[in-house]
Amino acid sequence: MTDEQDLPEPDAEDGTDEGPTDEDTEAEPEDTGAESGGGGDVGADTETAETSGDGEEPDGPEEDAGTEREERIEELEAELEEREERIEELESTLRRVQADFQNYKKRRQRQERQLRETATEDLVSRLVGVRDNLVRALSQDEEAEIRPGIESTLSEFDRVLSEEDVRTIEPEPGDEVDPQRHEVMMRVESDRPEGTVEELYTPGYEMGEKVLRAAQVTVSDGEETG
Repeated sequence: MTDEQDLPEPDAEDGTDEGPTDEDTEAEPEDTGAESGGGGDVGADTETAETSGDGEEPDGPEEDAGTEREERIEELEAELEEREERIEELESTLRRVQADFQNYKKRRQRQERQLRETATEDLVSRLVGVRDNLVRALSQDEEAEIRPGIESTLSEFDRVLSEEDVRTIEPEPGDEVDPQRHEVMMRVESDRPEGTVEELYTPGYEMGEKVLRAAQVTVSDGEETG
């Protein structure tokens, strides 16, 4: 046969199916780059996460150090409170000791004063008898030559007794009887009121507030009869 059968020419579009073209090949790296870029973001996030994690690590020691400081402060405060209580206890003890010492000093001074007064009382009690004798000597002989000397001695004696706070108890006739300072020797008939002093027999003596010897007196028993 002379007529040649025309074969259909391959379609240009069909040629694209045979394999990737140069343009397609060049485009693929861009996609890969985009994918790599995505992978790069993931890596960056990972680094950020790791960096953030590394940044939190110092907080642990600082927190421990803060806790230790607080504990130490609490210990010091407790120790300070204990020492303050001890100081207060010692001060209280000191005040008690000082008060006891002051009381002891006062008690000792009082005892010493009482001893001195007792010793003086004993001495004065013996001396007043001497004074009584001087007084009697003066009353017996008003013309005696020794009278001026006796009067001078008596005056000096009374001065010494006065310096020791010694006073005579010499009630006057008609005075009320004081049981604490007067000793009733007898009751006599008298025109003086009953129960009053009729006559002083022997003077008494007192030293301060203490009676060394009561005055001896006679007391009126009321109006005389007959």
